[in-house]
Amino acid sequence: MVPPPSTPSLDSQQIQQFLSSVLSQRGPSSLPYTEDSKWLIRQHLLSLTSRYPSLQPKTATFTHNDGRSVNLLQADGTIPMPYQGVTYNIPIIIWLIESYPRYPPVVYVNPTRDMIIKRPHPHVSPSGLVSIPYLQNWIYPSSNLVDLVINLGSAFSHDPPLYSQRRSNPNPNPPNYGQQQQPPPLRVAAAGYPPSPYGRAQPSQTEDAAEVYKRNAVNKLVEMVHGDIIKMRKEREAEMEGLFSAQGVLRKREEEVNKGLKEMQDEKEALEQQLQVVLMSTDVLAGWVRENEGKIKNLGKNNDSVDVDEVFHCADVLSKQMLDCTAADLAIEDVVYSLDKALQEGAVPFDQYLRNVRLLSREQFFHKATAAKVRAAQMQAQVASMAARAPHSHYAP
Repeated sequence: MVPPPSTPSLDSQQIQQFLSSVLSQRGPSSLPYTEDSKWLIRQHLLSLTSRYPSLQPKTATFTHNDGRSVNLLQADGTIPMPYQGVTYNIPIIIWLIESYPRYPPVVYVNPTRDMIIKRPHPHVSPSGLVSIPYLQNWIYPSSNLVDLVINLGSAFSHDPPLYSQRRSNPNPNPPNYGQQQQPPPLRVAAAGYPPSPYGRAQPSQTEDAAEVYKRNAVNKLVEMVHGDIIKMRKEREAEMEGLFSAQGVLRKREEEVNKGLKEMQDEKEALEQQLQVVLMSTDVLAGWVRENEGKIKNLGKNNDSVDVDEVFHCADVLSKQMLDCTAADLAIEDVVYSLDKALQEGAVPFDQYLRNVRLLSREQFFHKATAAKVRAAQMQAQVASMAARAPHSHYAP
């Protein structure tokens, strides 16, 4: 069994306070997780520590393969591994990378000083990097850390990843952690594997040069493909942004076109109404001209005996009333103008001027009001007349 860690484990309340504190930080010291994913990260870690108290959440510096260093959350501790009826504790570190939980975490086996990673191992690289089907088939948001640990224990129980250094050859049996052995000389893990974030060197073992070359070539191809995918994704995102911008411009232009079309339709309707009024007035004037053509000829023959008051004859009572009101209105306007000039010349006293203007204004108001009512009645009569003549003018053979 792996001895318990030297640092005391945190209780549930302390873990909640720790996660709330580190995930709520802002500024340069904040963790590089998106705001919409921090709540889910907190829930995943709380569920993990509640199920497996041996795993403790921490913050540490993680170094990517490209040399970038970033401060991330990790779950450091041991997970249970049943093997041949005995449960062993496997030390691991689960790193929550920046894209978690949309993408799987990075898991490393963290061997102690008297442990060696088994080579070759189907799920653990010489540098300690773990790769199991659950990580490869990570599905957001259903995948979580508790199920990950369960799958890790199941995978390791079929083939333990660690063995004791006191054994000369890799053995599928789990290590006996009760005895301490002097470790042999160590060297850095073989090239081609991602470096372990905790920087522990691995013991020297002979590897086939062809396998190392093949592994390096595969890793290089994976890095190239990954870089190409990232580049294509950025290009597609930029293209999508351009298309969204063009769509916004087109929608704005569509609104402007629809607005202009509606204004043109309203203007067309207004012009059609004005055209109807003009046509009605034209018919009225044409009828008047036809009725008075004979009078014009008679006036031409008898120029000497033309009476100005007899030149125009009112066709009906409304027309005569309109003529009288209009004439009285204009006459009062002339009288008021003459009174103004007389007052300026001093021919009329001021009090007499005010009294006369008051009387004339009252009379002029009544004439204008009567003229407005007569005009409205004439308009109704004209509309009724046009409506009566319309069927004959439009449907006559």
